[in-house]
Amino acid sequence: MYKKVDILENKICEISQSILETLIKDRSSKKNIIWATDAYASRGYGYQENDEIALTAITGRNGLVIKPRIEKSKKTQQIRVRDKAEVFTPSWMCNSQNNLIDNAWFEKENVFNFEKEKTWVTNFDKIEFPNKKVWQDYVKANRLEITCGEAPYLASRYDTVSGERIDIKNRIGILDRKVRVINENIKTEEDWHKWALAAFKATFGFEWQGDSLLIARENMLYTYIEYYIDRFAKQPSKEQLVSIAEVISWNIWQMDGLKFVIPNSCKSAPQLQRSLFEEDSEECYGCKNDDKCAHTGIYCKIMDWETGKAFKFVDLLKGR
Repeated sequence: MYKKVDILENKICEISQSILETLIKDRSSKKNIIWATDAYASRGYGYQENDEIALTAITGRNGLVIKPRIEKSKKTQQIRVRDKAEVFTPSWMCNSQNNLIDNAWFEKENVFNFEKEKTWVTNFDKIEFPNKKVWQDYVKANRLEITCGEAPYLASRYDTVSGERIDIKNRIGILDRKVRVINENIKTEEDWHKWALAAFKATFGFEWQGDSLLIARENMLYTYIEYYIDRFAKQPSKEQLVSIAEVISWNIWQMDGLKFVIPNSCKSAPQLQRSLFEEDSEECYGCKNDDKCAHTGIYCKIMDWETGKAFKFVDLLKGR
């Protein structure tokens, strides 16, 4: 079941229904993430753009509703490119850009792999760290993928353009690199999970469309499972997966990247009432004036894992 690109929601339910329920949670609204696309509207009630993604809408006989981009029809792909500017990046380009980040962090090139035309050759030598930096620093270094789609920059289980699955030893995502470093420096299962959890807490991404967001979250979960099996030749425990799913539900969140609120959540601001039966309204002040701090929508929250307290993502812009 872990060899396939498409992760079936019914399979996650077989592991634990509560884990899938966590993966569809929206931590900012305290509800579920929304579809935020009309691609499923023809299915009727519960599939409209602003409807929450209910468990029943994606499991049971509806277990094949959500598919990765590569398995969507060409027409659907074209519509999403036109309407939402949805463009997926091939893995070789994700690798090249992730390498730029690591070149700066390590102060040298070709740490994890060598780029070769539109592919790469993995460097299997143990990763060495520059002066005054240790492997723990790399694992805990915060990284964010904006408009993450299915999260190819974070967890490279497959090439999102070709659909080709990537062998675990050749993966190039930000999270993949962190787990590789953990594998090279940790021996026990307990310590491995502890540091894997730290890696997940330091890996962030946001996305507008609910189906892509859920796939990104699922890819993150399965990345943990696949690395765990590869390392220890057995399945991780339900308790371990519950803790990972909780982190994922906070760190990979749904957001309008221009307004920093849940998509489509801005409402008109009510004005003075003219009469008993009539009320004027005005466009959201933040939308009207391009003021990122004055939207009427639900501002997205993320978790500060060091303090255990949530805060508004927009506050990062204000230096709070």
